[in-house]
Amino acid sequence: MSGTSEPAGADGPVGAVGAVPQVGPLGVGLLPTGHPAVDAGLARLEALDGVPAEEHVAVYEDVHQRLADTLAALDQE
Repeated sequence: MSGTSEPAGADGPVGAVGAVPQVGPLGVGLLPTGHPAVDAGLARLEALDGVPAEEHVAVYEDVHQRLADTLAALDQE
């Protein structure tokens, strides 16, 4: 034991300055919705596996825009 109350990660204590967190797959399965445009948008979320959280925003914005466009198209029908 190191004598500290902080949990240790592979690179030292969690939150330690200079520690690089290990990023792994989210392990979230996506079920098909049956709507090709929605499924394509949700498939973009797979791009997040292994990517640091600070890089997720661009993907979330893209998925949000795709889903908003799909909903708008449904209103046009």
